[in-house]
Amino acid sequence: MKPPNWKLYILETEQEEGEEGKLREMKRRREMEKISEISSAIEELSMLVVVKPAENHEAAFIPTKPFLSLCYLVLQVLDKIGPTMAVLRQDIHQNIKRLEVVHESNPSLNSNLVEILKVETSEGNAKKGPSCSKAVVWLTRSLDFTSALLQTVTRDIEKSMEQAVEESYGVTLKPWHGWISSAAFKVALKLVPDTQTLIDLLKSKEENHDTLKEKILMFVSLLVPFLEDIHSILRLYNLDRLKSA
Repeated sequence: MKPPNWKLYILETEQEEGEEGKLREMKRRREMEKISEISSAIEELSMLVVVKPAENHEAAFIPTKPFLSLCYLVLQVLDKIGPTMAVLRQDIHQNIKRLEVVHESNPSLNSNLVEILKVETSEGNAKKGPSCSKAVVWLTRSLDFTSALLQTVTRDIEKSMEQAVEESYGVTLKPWHGWISSAAFKVALKLVPDTQTLIDLLKSKEENHDTLKEKILMFVSLLVPFLEDIHSILRLYNLDRLKSA
């Protein structure tokens, strides 16, 4: 039997296949060039320069496509952690798709994330329903979590992965999650791998532990100021205090 809305079903299926295709292509390219997710993320961040006029944050420019590419790489890092990240992964996936659809509907107009926030805010839709503004907020918070987790892992490799994930979650996502999301996350913590296993999964065949640590620190040093810029823009549009239902 066909679904009630066959056209919508086809569109959603095509979007999911498109995402999986992008993930496969990114993985294939890394394997050919023998680079890790962290190296790829550094490459993406090098293109994510936020243009901020000194006196006018509303005129800032955050390129949509490189931002989404960075979020795809976060999905792959979360895949390394395993099933415990399934809920967060699904949330990131849905938010990426939402922004991709809007970007692809008019690539020229929607090439700047700030412009998308500005339009939705002016129309009064930024905080209503599944808006693109909400997608930007939650993707940014997911990047906060990733940054905090990688810093914790590299700072103290003796710390258990469960503790590292719990601490990172507590300072980035938990303050904005409802009790259902928090409870689901707490249960899933029991499925995380040990820290050394994660480190081994994040390395390329050509990297050792010290090299990976250097790259993670480089990645974080690029990511933190980028996220600070986004948070300042979210505050400008009164989006920084949004909580999940």
